[in-house]
Amino acid sequence: MHNFNYMRHAGNIFLVALAVLMVACSSRELNTKTSNTTGWNYFDEKTTNFEAIEGVGNVNPVGMVAIQGGTFTIGENDEFVTAPRNNARRSLTVSSFYMDKYEVSNLNWREYTHWMGVVFGSSAPELVRAALPDTTVWREEMAYNEPYEQYYFRHPAFSFYPVVGVTWEQAMDYCSWRTDRVNELALIQSGNIAIPNFADLEPTYEDDVRNDWEEMHPGYYMDDKEVVNPEDPTTTTTLYTVPFEYIRDQFVFNTAKYLYSDQYNPEFGKKPKTDMYGNDRKVNRADGILVVGYRLPTEAEWEFAAFAPIAGEDGLTIEGKLYPWQGYHPRNLNKKGRGQFQANFVRGRGDMMGTSGNLNDHYVITAPVDEYDPNDFGLYNMAGNVNEWVLDVYRETTNQETSEYNSFRGNIYMKPVTEVNEDGKTVYVLDSLGRVKTTWASEDDKRDWKDGDFASLIDTDYPLDTVAALNLLGEGEGSIKYDPTDILAPRITKKTRVYKGGSWKDRIYWLNPTTRRFLDQDQAMSTIGFRCAMSTVGNQIENGSEKK
Repeated sequence: MHNFNYMRHAGNIFLVALAVLMVACSSRELNTKTSNTTGWNYFDEKTTNFEAIEGVGNVNPVGMVAIQGGTFTIGENDEFVTAPRNNARRSLTVSSFYMDKYEVSNLNWREYTHWMGVVFGSSAPELVRAALPDTTVWREEMAYNEPYEQYYFRHPAFSFYPVVGVTWEQAMDYCSWRTDRVNELALIQSGNIAIPNFADLEPTYEDDVRNDWEEMHPGYYMDDKEVVNPEDPTTTTTLYTVPFEYIRDQFVFNTAKYLYSDQYNPEFGKKPKTDMYGNDRKVNRADGILVVGYRLPTEAEWEFAAFAPIAGEDGLTIEGKLYPWQGYHPRNLNKKGRGQFQANFVRGRGDMMGTSGNLNDHYVITAPVDEYDPNDFGLYNMAGNVNEWVLDVYRETTNQETSEYNSFRGNIYMKPVTEVNEDGKTVYVLDSLGRVKTTWASEDDKRDWKDGDFASLIDTDYPLDTVAALNLLGEGEGSIKYDPTDILAPRITKKTRVYKGGSWKDRIYWLNPTTRRFLDQDQAMSTIGFRCAMSTVGNQIENGSEKK
């Protein structure tokens, strides 16, 4: 009996020791309680109260799909004899990223332009006009498309159709605006800032309202102009509007301005975070509340996302697909929907959607952004419907000289613009949209890095005056003169961007994700839209490719 108790006691000791050992083995040596290099405690009010936050990973962006990166072969995978040879095959690795499930729709863009109208409509209407898509892209000399020009963007029947008529530059501005609105909402929901009072921007005819506003906003004075009196059209009255400078400097939330600039309006909110001395402080990136930022996908990311090269049980991926969907045929081979086309494109001369009573893709122009089946990443319309802008500058030799990891051409390393104010303090300069203005040195512009194609380096933005153009090109010793009337002069510049994917107006060749075309970043077409992407932080994310 004594031996039995002894053995039981020894067994209990063994189990406790084993449990302690397992806990010790499972706990991570690196932690956010004590420094593994100095031994000082974190979050200690008696010392420096250094904040060390753990476990803050990627913030799942609304409307986006998590795409786990990996290795794939970018470039041409078909044998069209007459195809342009501007997409040589190379093996690349793409880091994990997020991609919009759908192309940006007319409704998405109307939300953007509505916000611009509310904020800048009275003080800077030219900024509102600059955000509008170019509806004249629907004009065609030998076609009657006026209804699309008038209704495609505005009418609710087209709300979930992809926005078109937007330039690459407008798409980039939308990405910046979306970043700021998402981060602004995150800070509001976490109690760090207050909802901006948009009613504060409404024009007024009342002198008392004007005086109260100016008293609450020292240093700013309402703009005034004579207008027709709405109560008596035979007379005029004074309309007071909030000055543009106030909206730019104080009202518009911008992520970079919020994080790095002292030009922060206390009216924006509460700033409940405190530092070691009990002073209010703003949220920073280490708090893990803010998203990394929306942008256009790189060409490598876009092509990777289109093909969705997910490994099977054997760890291997299918290479050589012609389209984003499984198989090598544009028609659906499944029992449900068999024979129907899997994308929106032109089947043949004059055949935009099939015959009456048996439409094969049901849409003569664009289709809703959630139409057709998604690919294996859960992305819709990665072929057909509209082409999509990507981030890269176009070069024919891009895939011949590229990085093996996160390949991209178009880097410009920018820095914020600062100035010294009247108080002798260095402050950030804001652009017309209330964002921190940036600039770069000539050596930081890498758009032509190892181009290898001399023709694309020639500046062909000639003035209309031929003599002036030749004088301009011949200025300086050793200059080379080019005839600006030469129709073979290259048209590729640092502002020429890539677009991919094929559209409702394209033949099936362009639906292959490896194909690539180009357009200057300040131009738009009825066949080009876009979707946003976002980089990840920390570990590679899990694949979010389940079909919805």
